[in-house]
Amino acid sequence: MSAAENVVRLTNRSMIGFDLALGTGALLAPDTTLRLIGHDPPSDDARQLFRRCGPIWLTFAAAHAVAAVRDEPQDWWALAWLRGTEVLTDVVWSASPAVRRPYAKQGLWFAGVFNAGLAAGCAMLARRRDGRLPGA
Repeated sequence: MSAAENVVRLTNRSMIGFDLALGTGALLAPDTTLRLIGHDPPSDDARQLFRRCGPIWLTFAAAHAVAAVRDEPQDWWALAWLRGTEVLTDVVWSASPAVRRPYAKQGLWFAGVFNAGLAAGCAMLARRRDGRLPGA
């Protein structure tokens, strides 16, 4: 196994915990979770919108866990697609005037770069396993 594959697999396992914590925090403690990522105290609508994202992140955690356990090409393709959908979401969120903590906006931009890299890494694992594109 190459060093790149090892990095993607380790990152994937880390994302299980990260997305589980983010999803749980969004559902059960949205104000605290928002504060931890650099957001001002949220308005009622911002809190509820953030809380609505909790199940999304929990789904991401489940997808990362499935890929870690089954290690099938279709699981890695699914993760590549899921992470790809997240490339610009944090960048868009960084434009919010409620994100004011020093370096919080840069952190959200980095999250977009991270998601692009992880999407590419997951696609690499899927192709290494079966050598073809999805649906081919």
